[in-house]
Amino acid sequence: MSGKRKTGGAARKSARKPAEPAGRGALVKRILKWGLVVGLVGALLGALALVVVYKKTDIPDPNKDFQTQTSFIYYADGENELGRFATQNRVSISLKEMPQNIQDAVVAAENRTFWTDKGIDPKGILRAAFSNARGNSTQGASTITQQYVKILYLTQERSLKRKVKEAVLSLKIQNQLSKSQILEGYLNTIYFGRGAYGIEAAAHAFFDVKAKDLSLRQAAVLATVLNNPANFDPANGKENKQALKTRYRYVLDGMAELGSVSEQKAEKAAKRLPKFPEIEAQSQLGGQRGHMLTLVRKELNALGYSDEEIDGGGLQVTTTFTQQAMKAAEEGVKEAKPEGFGDKELHIGVASVEPETGALRGFYAGQDYLDSQINWAVAGGMVGSTFKPITLATALENGYSLKDTFEGNSPFEFPDGLTVQNEGPGTGNDYGSSVNAVYALEQSINTAFVDMSDSIPDGPKKILAMAKRMGIPPAKEDPNYEKDAKKYPGIPGTSRDLEADSLLTLGKARISAVNMANTYATLANEGERADVHVVEKVVDRNGEELWSYKQSTDEAMEKDIAADTSYAMQQVVKNGTGRAAQGLDRPAAGKTGTATNDKGEVSSAWFVGYTPQLATAVMYVRGDGDDQLRDWLPSYFGSRYPTETWTAVMKRAMEGMEVEEFPPPANVDGDAPEEGHAPYTPPTKPPSRKPSPTKTTESPTTKPSKTPTAPPSSSAPPTSSPPCGPLGCESSSPPPSSSSPPSSSSPPPSSNSPSSGGSGSAAPRPQASPRAVAAREPFWYAWW
Repeated sequence: MSGKRKTGGAARKSARKPAEPAGRGALVKRILKWGLVVGLVGALLGALALVVVYKKTDIPDPNKDFQTQTSFIYYADGENELGRFATQNRVSISLKEMPQNIQDAVVAAENRTFWTDKGIDPKGILRAAFSNARGNSTQGASTITQQYVKILYLTQERSLKRKVKEAVLSLKIQNQLSKSQILEGYLNTIYFGRGAYGIEAAAHAFFDVKAKDLSLRQAAVLATVLNNPANFDPANGKENKQALKTRYRYVLDGMAELGSVSEQKAEKAAKRLPKFPEIEAQSQLGGQRGHMLTLVRKELNALGYSDEEIDGGGLQVTTTFTQQAMKAAEEGVKEAKPEGFGDKELHIGVASVEPETGALRGFYAGQDYLDSQINWAVAGGMVGSTFKPITLATALENGYSLKDTFEGNSPFEFPDGLTVQNEGPGTGNDYGSSVNAVYALEQSINTAFVDMSDSIPDGPKKILAMAKRMGIPPAKEDPNYEKDAKKYPGIPGTSRDLEADSLLTLGKARISAVNMANTYATLANEGERADVHVVEKVVDRNGEELWSYKQSTDEAMEKDIAADTSYAMQQVVKNGTGRAAQGLDRPAAGKTGTATNDKGEVSSAWFVGYTPQLATAVMYVRGDGDDQLRDWLPSYFGSRYPTETWTAVMKRAMEGMEVEEFPPPANVDGDAPEEGHAPYTPPTKPPSRKPSPTKTTESPTTKPSKTPTAPPSSSAPPTSSPPCGPLGCESSSPPPSSSSPPSSSSPPPSSNSPSSGGSGSAAPRPQASPRAVAAREPFWYAWW
C-alpha cells in the first residue's frame, strides 16, 4: 500500500471519530426541546391558574369581613372563665376625617414609596418565603397594601401559599382601588395596641381625643406604635418608652424627608413626646382581674404571640390560677393587715407557687387594677433576711453542717472597714462568738450570716449562683445576664441590686414576691426547681392545641441539702422569729425579713414560707416601695403583719389539702473549708458571764419601743416563750449573754453522725470584747 493511500486512509478514519457521539448530542437536543415545551405549557397553565385565582378572588369589605374573634382566658380547671381579651374596639371614619398629619406619618413610618409603588414588594415576598422555609422568624409584608391584605385575611398561616394569595389580592386591590381608598381601609383596620383597631379608636385609647384632633406629635406616636404595639407602648415601661422615642424620631425624620413637614417642625416635635393622659380602664378589668390578665398577656407575648393574635385571634388560654388560691390571697390580706391603712399608701404583695410544677396558683397585687396598674407581687422590694436560707444552703453545699458555729457578737468588721451589726441598741445585740447555723437562722443573726458568707471560698459568688438555681432571675447588670436570663426565668425576668458582694447574704437585692415564693418552693420540692409560670395551654379558635407547658425541673441542690435547710427553717417557725406561722396548724418552714434602704429607713417587711404542697411570699412596703415603715406601721418587723398575713392566706389556700410532713434532716457534714467553726462543746467549768443587751421588744403602744428591756439573768438560758406586748413579739427569746448556750435549736443527730460531746448545740465560747466598730457610717442594717 502506498504512503499516499495510507495517509488518505488515516485521514478518512480520523474524520469518522466525531460521528460516534452524534447520537448523544441529538438526544440532548430532543430533551431540551421537550423540556422547553413542557416549561412553556407549565408557564401557560400557571398563568391560567393565576388568572382564574385573580378572577375568583374578591376584595374583602373591611366593614363587613374584618371581624376579630375574642380570646377567652380560663382558670386552671379550663372551664371557669377568668376574663377575655378585646372584643373589637373599632370605629371606621372616612379619609377626609383623618388629619393629614396621621396620613403622612403612617406613610413615612411604614411605606415611603406608597404613593408611587405598585403595592407589591416581590423581593420581600421571596425573602419571607425563603426565610420561613429555613425556619427563621417570620418575615412580614413591606408595603402598606400588603399589610392591608394581611389584615383582611386574618390568618396566621406562615406559608408560601398564603404569600401567593396575598400577592394576588394585592394586585387586585392595586388595580381596582385608589391609593386613597387603600390608605383609608388600612387606617381603619390596623391594630394600634390597647385593644384599639383603627385610627379613631387609637386616638381615644392613647390620647383621649378624636382622630381629627390629633397633633403632629400624637400622630407621629401612633404611626410609631402600630409597627409593634407591645414594644412601643410607653405604658409598658421605661424600656418601651425609650424604644418609642427612637422610632418616633425616625418617623418625624421621614416626614421631613418626604416634605410632609418642614425640617424645623420635625426637629421641634422630636425634642419631646406628647403627654399621655390617664385613660380610664375598662370595668371588666376591675379588682385583681386586670392584674391577672396582664400577667397572662405578658407571658403569651414572651411565648411569641402578638397582641393582634391575643386580642383578635380567638385563642382559648388555660392559666395556672385557681379560684381558691386567688380568693385566699385577697381575703387573707384583708383579714391580717393593720386597721386604718388604705391600699393607696400601704402596698401588700402576695404570691403562692406550687412546688412540684412552678405554677403560680394565686397572688395579690395590691390596689384595684382600675385604680393602679402596679402589681406589687411582681414589683417586689428589698428582701432582707429572707435571703439568709440561700446562704445557709450554700454553706451546707460547701462542707459546713447545721451544728457548725459562726460569729454571733456585734458588730462584725470586714478587712476593708465595712461593718455589719445585729439588731438592738448601740452596736447591736451580742449572741455569743459561736452560734450554730440553726440558731443563727432562728434569731436572724446578721453577724453570723456575714461570717458564714465570708467563710465560704468565693462565698458571695457561690451564694449568687445558688440563688439563681433556686429561682431568682439575674440582674441586668450581671455579666452573664443574656445566658442566665434564659436559664433562670422568673416573673419578672430580672432582679435588681443582685450582685456578688459581702452584703448579698443580708438581702439587699430587690426581688419580686413571685420569685421569692418560687425560690422557697425549690426547698419544698426537695431541691428541684420548676420554672414559675402562669400559662398552661393555648388552643386556637378551631380547638387545635397550639402550645402547652412542658413540665420539668432542674436540680438546684441535693435532696439532703434541701432537707437540712428546710429543717432549720422549720425551727424559725417553731422557736424563732416566725412563730406566728404556727397558726397554720400543720408543718411549715419559713423566714422573716425586714430591710432598710440606703437612708437607713425600714423599707420593707417580709415573710416567705412553705409547706410541702405550697410556697407563699408576703411583702409589705409603703409609698413608692422604698418609704419608711418604722414609726408608721404599728409594727414594722416581718414577724408581725407579714407572718400573720401569710398564715391567713395559707389557711384558706390549703383548705381541703392533706397534712404532709417534711423529710427528716439528713445532718450533712462535709469537710468545712475553713477552721474555727466546729460545733461547740460546753466547758467543764462555766466561764464568767458578761451580760449583753437584750433584743428590743415592743411596748404596748402603736410604735416600736426604742428602749431595751432589762438584760436576762446571766444564768438563764433563752426561753421558748418570751414576754410579748399586745403588738406581738419579734423573737422567741432574748439574745443570750456571751456564755448562754441556745438550748433547743440543733438538729437531732443522725445515726451516723459523731457525737459533739454535748447537746450538739453551738453555744458561745468565752471571748474577748467584740470587734472594734469601723469609723465609717452609716452601718448596714438587715432587720428581721
